[in-house]
Amino acid sequence: MEKATPSNETQPLTSHKAFSDCKEGDNCAENGLLVKNTKAALQQVNNANNDATRARSSPEEKGATGQISNGFSLARSPSPGNATGDSEDAPSAALAATNTTTTTSTMYGVEVRQQLMELGERETWSKKADFLLSVIGYAVDLGNVWRFPYICYQNGGGAFLLPYTIMAIFGGIPLFYMELALGQYHRNGCISIWRKICPIFKGIGFAICIIAFYIASYYNTIMAWALYYLISSFTEKLPWTSCDNSWNTANCTNYFSNKSITWTANSTSPAEEFYTRHILQIHRAKGLDDLGGISWQLTLCLLFIFTIVYFSIWKGVKTSGKVVWVTATFPYVVLFILLIRGVTLRGAWKGVLYYLKPDWQKLLATEVWVDAAAQIFFSLGPGFGVLLAFASYNKFHNNCYQDALVTSAVNCMTSFVSGFVIFTVLGYMAEMRNEDVSEVAKDAGPSLLFITYAEAIANMPASTFFAIIFFLMLLTLGLDSTFAGLEGVITAVLDEFPHVWSKRRELFVLCFIVLCFTGSLSTLTFGGAYVVKLFEDYATGPALLAVVFLESIAVAWFYGITQFCSDVNEMLGFNPGWYWRICWVAISPIFLLFIICSFLSSPPELRLFDYTYPYWTMVVGYCIGTSSFICVPAYMIYRLARILKSITPETATEIPFGDIRMNAA
Repeated sequence: MEKATPSNETQPLTSHKAFSDCKEGDNCAENGLLVKNTKAALQQVNNANNDATRARSSPEEKGATGQISNGFSLARSPSPGNATGDSEDAPSAALAATNTTTTTSTMYGVEVRQQLMELGERETWSKKADFLLSVIGYAVDLGNVWRFPYICYQNGGGAFLLPYTIMAIFGGIPLFYMELALGQYHRNGCISIWRKICPIFKGIGFAICIIAFYIASYYNTIMAWALYYLISSFTEKLPWTSCDNSWNTANCTNYFSNKSITWTANSTSPAEEFYTRHILQIHRAKGLDDLGGISWQLTLCLLFIFTIVYFSIWKGVKTSGKVVWVTATFPYVVLFILLIRGVTLRGAWKGVLYYLKPDWQKLLATEVWVDAAAQIFFSLGPGFGVLLAFASYNKFHNNCYQDALVTSAVNCMTSFVSGFVIFTVLGYMAEMRNEDVSEVAKDAGPSLLFITYAEAIANMPASTFFAIIFFLMLLTLGLDSTFAGLEGVITAVLDEFPHVWSKRRELFVLCFIVLCFTGSLSTLTFGGAYVVKLFEDYATGPALLAVVFLESIAVAWFYGITQFCSDVNEMLGFNPGWYWRICWVAISPIFLLFIICSFLSSPPELRLFDYTYPYWTMVVGYCIGTSSFICVPAYMIYRLARILKSITPETATEIPFGDIRMNAA
């Protein structure tokens, strides 16, 4: 019995299995096999176009090659019934083939070259460790140090770890794994990847890029504050330890230098005044309606940071993968040093007890579960386009499943350990002030680092050394996330427009960094901290949640969970289990929808220091967030309009040709 010939028509057009039987140097065009050699494929595309041109002038000539719609060249074998080419219908068949080839060549010519360029020239990580450190550096950022400890003790201490773990297992980690698998399989950034998943959702990619730009416009300003602190730390006596400076007020109370001084409700510490009146100079702004001038000190700091960022990512993952060996590992060295120093301080046990003491009653509050879901989502960072970009530079058979579990575990453990680093010092502060830990730990966000922790460091032995390594740690934590965030946009644009930017990466990175610096100018004003708070709470968070919700729906329901699991099996050699399938289809989308609905039902109150944001600022925040999300429905309308136009018959147009008038469709 004769063996059946395997058919390649059953393989998905984007499947890498199509290349498995084609080796370098073989005639891969024979018998209709997909071409692996990209140069040969491009040559066949050109031959197809040339054949189409010759066919228009000579209808009897037959095209030797054809083209299929996903952009790979296909050589057609002669049909059994017409092996000699003597059929009576040969002229009409030739004309039909000519029209088909011409139309196909016109529609897909650019896409052919783009996809073959992706397959043939895409760079990869030099080492597996470069990828892992880049992902860890991206996921572990400033929020792990200040946001998690604050949210943990605010929501029941040790009891908060239960909802946090549940949300990580059923929401955060599945989304994290899904993005790594998508990026590694399709090898595209967050825009062009939708051509292969579900083209009508391509607006998600554009929305992600706009959100990344907004984040870059305020996130790097926080690093500029840290750099200003770092520069100010190179003194024998730290400037935020006394009330004798030009920026201090009469309310400045230095209780460390004089034990007889009583801390009152109107008292401000030297560290608080250094942060608000010297670094931010927020007293020179009246609010969002009058931000005041631009701080030249912060402008220079931000310019220096963007310069470092540019020369770290301008050449791609080959250079950024080397930089993260320093920026991703150094924070762990500093955290270990600070942890050892913290547990030896007097009163440290009070802080640890306050951090971990469970309050099980708080688990009955919906807000605790919302905070847990939001924390794990923004900590792991799916939806920013970064995981898609980083994974797209992996080798095809890299074990992204293992990578997802390892990096997620490292990220969560870092957040947990950071809580000990922070709260041992807060316990020491409470002991020195003779107050309860809850009074000392009332600062949230950046203030927890730049005021409370900075003040504690300033009153330790060897304070200059600890201040330098602490603010250097904050700087490296932020740089990792900036590298990743910008690389997500750069990869997306270069993959979408390779004919424009593929050979001009350095120029595009420079232009994008200049754009981000320009967008940051409002955060460099005296009231820039108000802008940072507005962007963080309203302009990026809700829009990003909505975008990732649509992404999870598009992948699980439109691309199809069966097809996605088949892709994973093709890469890793095994299918994801039922746990992952259920999470991707139902639990993860519900997880995101839960956060979105909770945010919309009770939006956070905007307040910073003594300034309460007016109502119109909330409207401005929603408008900024909508400006990115609007890309999704806008592209859907554009795509549907093109489809409707393509099914409408075109009107014949008369073309004068001497004494003859020809009709052209």
